[in-house]
Amino acid sequence: MKTCNYLFVILLLMSSAALINQVKAQTLNLLVGTYTDKGTSEGIYVYDFDINSGKASYKNVAKGIDNPSYLAISSDGKLVYAANESGEGTVTAFSFDRKSGALKTLNQQKSNGAAPCYVATNKKGSHVFAGNYSGGNFSVYPVQKDGALGKAVQIIQHSGNGVNKDRQEAPHVHSTVLSPDEKFLMVSDLGTDKINIYHFDGSNVSQPVSPANPPFVSTGAGNGPRHLDFHPNGKYAYSIQEMTGNITVFGYKDGRLNSLQNISMLGDDFKGNTGAADIHVSPDGNFLYASNRGDANDIAIFSVNKSSGKLTLKGRSSTLGKGPRNFVIDPSGSYLLVGNQNSDLIVIFKRDKESGLLTDTGERIKVGSPVCLKFVE
Repeated sequence: MKTCNYLFVILLLMSSAALINQVKAQTLNLLVGTYTDKGTSEGIYVYDFDINSGKASYKNVAKGIDNPSYLAISSDGKLVYAANESGEGTVTAFSFDRKSGALKTLNQQKSNGAAPCYVATNKKGSHVFAGNYSGGNFSVYPVQKDGALGKAVQIIQHSGNGVNKDRQEAPHVHSTVLSPDEKFLMVSDLGTDKINIYHFDGSNVSQPVSPANPPFVSTGAGNGPRHLDFHPNGKYAYSIQEMTGNITVFGYKDGRLNSLQNISMLGDDFKGNTGAADIHVSPDGNFLYASNRGDANDIAIFSVNKSSGKLTLKGRSSTLGKGPRNFVIDPSGSYLLVGNQNSDLIVIFKRDKESGLLTDTGERIKVGSPVCLKFVE
């Protein structure tokens, strides 16, 4: 009888431990980068996000950081890098405590160009890449053993302009995105209508990036490439064009981008200002989402043909706020969260995995000028 009781207790403890682990796995850290000079924000905010209920709860905030407008997370979730879009521009490195949500500043380096608007890091955590919008260049930093940033080993300056004299008077680097195999770096330049392509070799201490062959692909005059995302299968890349609202579909292989399709995210009767912003493929690779600021304030939803990579418009969803600069899909693909910069509001949508369409959950996060959303498991 005692043996049976002991077995029962052991099984109960094992069941409880499994349940605790399951609950932990259902909660993610949500990090929110903001503008601190345009309202009520105090820095980088951290929330717990429950992927079962779609509810978020406040966890922590890292104060005293100027305009942490874009964030990059290390592959192990222990380090965070922020592009500080103010003054001459800086990039800040933080350690991140996933349990408490606390961010501790490690160090800060100059971005070496005005208005840094994008930052990325490779999976090995050896380098960080920061794009400077107004500077028209990007910097490459080595990462120290403790996660801090070394001084930039390369500052790559772009040149040229575009057809729009108001927006394309000079180069404007808007994103630095690594290819799936991380052998290439794709640098979208709104000012020159080019996606510049670089080899990346992390073992090269003094010159980790160098121009690829070909060194760039053009997106068409007056388009203004902004962000880029790869399909999970690594065969396709999708570029969102800020100025026209076009999405360019590329076939991708060994650092080469081959244009396959151009499709508009705008409605046929849309007459307002266009400000296309962010773009993401769903984790299952079946759908693509793109946000439009300006007067649209919506997200365009496309189905993806996995055989060709091409897109078909499925619908649009209002972001229920103004200025959807950035959005994120949780790793399970169940929710899409959009940061409405001009409404100081993050809206949480439920995502239908079969149709790709979005439904408002009614859940909201009120935070000043949310412009970058990142999940940390």
